[in-house]
Amino acid sequence: MTMQSKNAFSMISALCCTLAAASSLAEGPSLVERLGFPADAKLLIVNADDFGMNHATNQATIRALKSGGVTSATIMVPCGWFPEAADFARANPQAALGVHTVLTSEWGRYKWGPVLGREAVPSLCDPQGYFYTDVAALYLHAKIEEAEREVRAQIDKAIAAGIDVTHIDSHMGAMQYAPGYHERYLHIARDYNLPCRVAGMDIMAQFGGERIIQLAADLGVLHPDILFMGDPPNLEVTESWWKDRLAQVQAGKVTEIYIHCGEMTPEMRATTGSAARRTADAEFFSNPATHEYMRSLGIELISYRELRHLQREGKPMPRATYGWE
Repeated sequence: MTMQSKNAFSMISALCCTLAAASSLAEGPSLVERLGFPADAKLLIVNADDFGMNHATNQATIRALKSGGVTSATIMVPCGWFPEAADFARANPQAALGVHTVLTSEWGRYKWGPVLGREAVPSLCDPQGYFYTDVAALYLHAKIEEAEREVRAQIDKAIAAGIDVTHIDSHMGAMQYAPGYHERYLHIARDYNLPCRVAGMDIMAQFGGERIIQLAADLGVLHPDILFMGDPPNLEVTESWWKDRLAQVQAGKVTEIYIHCGEMTPEMRATTGSAARRTADAEFFSNPATHEYMRSLGIELISYRELRHLQREGKPMPRATYGWE
């Protein structure tokens, strides 16, 4: 076989695998229909990441959840303000709160480390005992078995704190940028019978990740169809940029947007250089005018709790009503 033939054969084989996976995943009713909505419904989850990171994040996240513009949030269990997030969760068990699984600690002067302790998972820690700053350093040093143990320990700690965990995702994508990590992430979701954040086929197919989508289906792990990633390029275009994204929410799909909430306080400014962005996004999604704009687009807001109910019970959940503490 010539080199050209081999290349052509490889391309055809890859295409066939992609089409087979897409065909397999397309069989049966859509996720939207399985959730009990019309086939052409536009369903949107707005998730606030980093709940528990600090007090300003917590206050802004709680406000956004109570406004109804943010429908779910994920909690950073290793962080110092985790107890405040846990207090809110216990007082508001109807809230859709998951675990923002953490294996990195990115800020310069505010750091955290594993809930298992440095001695139990030494490969996850820098010389000071904190998580590494970024995902590349984590992958360079970590033993994947220790990463999995730590992630499971964070979920266990959240459950032990009385949080009715509805889903999981991955801080900075640490459990998702390498295939071995991503597979373990899905198996963890399966073991706890939780839905999780996974990039949609539109993104995964660009990186040969169709088999991850198929693995989630094989394991019975639910996830949104589409994940919107990215932030407005500057503060001035916050409203127009997010409105454009909202206008792209597709009929017949479950879409997730994730944001980071914050309040412009001295604590927030000392923690992160993204304080202004976090504050602007929290204000946009907490604004009743934004909620009205979403309704005008025909968007129906749901949370990860609906996905968890479907995953566990095999049937749609009655529409939730919220009474906040």
